[in-house]
Amino acid sequence: MKKEKIILTGDRPTGKLHIGHYVGSLRRRVELQNSGLYDKIFVFEADGQALTDNIDNPEKVRQNVIEVALDYLSVGLDPAKSTIFIQSQIPELCELTFYYMDLVTVSRLQRNPTVKTEIQMRNFETSIPVGFFTYPISQAADITAFKATTVPVGEDQEPMIEQTREIVRRFNHIYGETLIEPEILLPDNAACLRLPGTDGKAKMSKSLGNCIYLSDSADEVAKKVKSMYTDPTHIKVSDPGKLEGNCVFTYLDAFCRPEHFDRYLPEYASLDELKAHYTRGGLGDMKVKKFLAAVMQEELEPIRERRKVFEKDIPAVYDMLKKGCEVAREAAAQTLDEVRRAMKINYFDDAALIEEQAKRFAEQ
Repeated sequence: MKKEKIILTGDRPTGKLHIGHYVGSLRRRVELQNSGLYDKIFVFEADGQALTDNIDNPEKVRQNVIEVALDYLSVGLDPAKSTIFIQSQIPELCELTFYYMDLVTVSRLQRNPTVKTEIQMRNFETSIPVGFFTYPISQAADITAFKATTVPVGEDQEPMIEQTREIVRRFNHIYGETLIEPEILLPDNAACLRLPGTDGKAKMSKSLGNCIYLSDSADEVAKKVKSMYTDPTHIKVSDPGKLEGNCVFTYLDAFCRPEHFDRYLPEYASLDELKAHYTRGGLGDMKVKKFLAAVMQEELEPIRERRKVFEKDIPAVYDMLKKGCEVAREAAAQTLDEVRRAMKINYFDDAALIEEQAKRFAEQ
């Protein structure tokens, strides 16, 4: 029997999604959804995971569930092709997490680079919530519950996927071949692996205020591009400029296509030509920023317009999420049933066990 090709991916609903999410995963998800290469696609809002470091502010998560759903729909995720659901509405995931906890040591979790980085970012060094500390295990439950064969994520999530693979291998070694070991799918554009913030910081982050959101207005996008970090030594137009660490050129690497030059900057034939002029001097930052702004407006305008349409019928968006949860729960329940059977804790479904025990006690 041919193994199904299944994608599982998602986001924490702690705020509106930004262009880092878009180039890092959202754009690729839509391409994969429309490729016809996958049998099933599951996209979820990890609200349970978001609560691990927002437990005292559940309203933040509650309000952003609809924001993320609108972002999903506006970029082109189609409920007819992708199952979109909410993590907390699938209780089977909690039970799987509980069982997987016995397969992972504390020291292994402490060595996870992603966990270490996230702990430092949130100043949890001396007081780490257990739920946050163990979220790699929860993520493994999310992935395996839907038998995902492919997980498209950014490079910062590689340690998380590897931890899932370890859990799968250990479970299958102990209990027999039950779970599917997933493969990671990284963005094919190197600039999209981790888009920096507009301030030049290594990571675009809602908490740092250095994001361009998918739902930002045209004026907001223009303003943020205009203030974007470039090369601080490129003071005069005649000065040679540096590309390394220059956000404007990193963003052009992620968004620019050859046809953009014909439309917005016809005096250059390609991005390489633009870069060459900048590095030798004679090209001002504002001219490059103006070009980037035009490129990004072209990319984001259709997304903004689609969002406005979906915003007119919010009950329909919630209904879409509810139906997605029903489909997702059915899939997760099937996997949980298989896990219970493998672990020999399906007591009431095991007629042979009951018969054997009845016979044993009858013979005493």
